[in-house]
Amino acid sequence: MKRGTVPGQKSRRKGGVRGGRVREPGRGGDPKPFGSAIHELLASRGWEQRAAVGGVFGNWPGIVGAELAEHTRPEHFEDGELTVAADSTTWATQLRLLSSTLVRRLNEELGHGTVRRVKVVGPSSGPRRTGAWRAR
Repeated sequence: MKRGTVPGQKSRRKGGVRGGRVREPGRGGDPKPFGSAIHELLASRGWEQRAAVGGVFGNWPGIVGAELAEHTRPEHFEDGELTVAADSTTWATQLRLLSSTLVRRLNEELGHGTVRRVKVVGPSSGPRRTGAWRAR
């Protein structure tokens, strides 16, 4: 009775459209597998590259190795440049030496030409204090 019908009575709906809604053209039909539906959504919105880069951020240890991933982390990707932060100057230097290999490996994952440069930043030492004993 909460739905408005009593067993044995006809439906109160008027108009012949079920649910009162008209289906949009191009919608409906058989369900699609989740993977292909997501791929179509990403392609239609232009999010394919962003999603791939997000996958790199999520799989950083799998791309650079566990030891290097322990001391580095990807921070930002824009216009083909990946910025990676290192927790010490030693690891920043190591990553700079491996940058060409890393660019090649990332392009294997993301597609040719996606990453053109890896920018490595070391730890920031913070603001320096000024004082009477500092040379100016």
